[in-house]
Amino acid sequence: MPLDMKIHFSKERIIQWYNHYEGNVYVAFSGGKDSTVLLNLVRDIYPKVPAVFVDTGLEYPEIKNFVKTIENVEILRPKIPFNKIIEKYGYPLISKEIAYKIHQYRQSKSDYWKKCLRGDSLTVKNTDASIPKRWLFLLDAPFKISSFCCDHLKKKPFLFYEKNTNRKPYIGIMAKDSDLRERTILKNGCNAFDLKHPQSRPISFWKDEDVWQYIKTFNIPYCDIYDKGEVHTGCIFCGFGCHIRGYERYDKIKELYPKLYDYCMNILGFEKVIKYIIENDVKNKKKCNFLF
Repeated sequence: MPLDMKIHFSKERIIQWYNHYEGNVYVAFSGGKDSTVLLNLVRDIYPKVPAVFVDTGLEYPEIKNFVKTIENVEILRPKIPFNKIIEKYGYPLISKEIAYKIHQYRQSKSDYWKKCLRGDSLTVKNTDASIPKRWLFLLDAPFKISSFCCDHLKKKPFLFYEKNTNRKPYIGIMAKDSDLRERTILKNGCNAFDLKHPQSRPISFWKDEDVWQYIKTFNIPYCDIYDKGEVHTGCIFCGFGCHIRGYERYDKIKELYPKLYDYCMNILGFEKVIKYIIENDVKNKKKCNFLF
């Protein structure tokens, strides 16, 4: 669809969500380009809808500075810091699904369940229930792995906010972001009223080029981190998707933010983690300058 048609359909969903909850809504705002466009779409219709930003302590400095320029933004903070999360649960690596399965495997006392996760059981072999063969070496990694950082750093603060205010969120996720998000959106729709924690995803059918076209067409201010070559503006140390986007992003962190880089690699221990993955991933052909 052309952009003007996507805008029309997105605004229809925004209005439907707003009316359903009688205006008791908010925009989950990350400071990235997608949530920036979503916030603009919502406030173009309902200017007083609040934005909510979770300061996890892991955002790029440019993101935090940009958030400060936006009006009516409430800032939340998680109760548990990132270093305590990886110490207790493990590092966020590869993808949320795979990290979760690796954690489950290590915690499980059931031999049958372990067979299922390894793909050794005929009932689940070569299905989404098992860990892809490429990543089985991580079962023996000398460090913990899990997907729980997002739960503690982002989801819980938002859920606590929703419980206290009874507001329901607009979220700027898109189907193109991951297979998991695509399946979830296809299953529940853009306005997921029936979820345990309802949420609206009005731009879920947009693509990156739509977002940038909207920004340029309507001259929307956005975070200047994108002008420095960074396309991933989530948590700065996050290991999810690095096998696709490239571990070179840590080289970029070293170049732009040497103190954050030192904290990530030496204090949090990401250097040993990334090196272990690069050396054991048979499909990996790229090397990081800071490691090799």
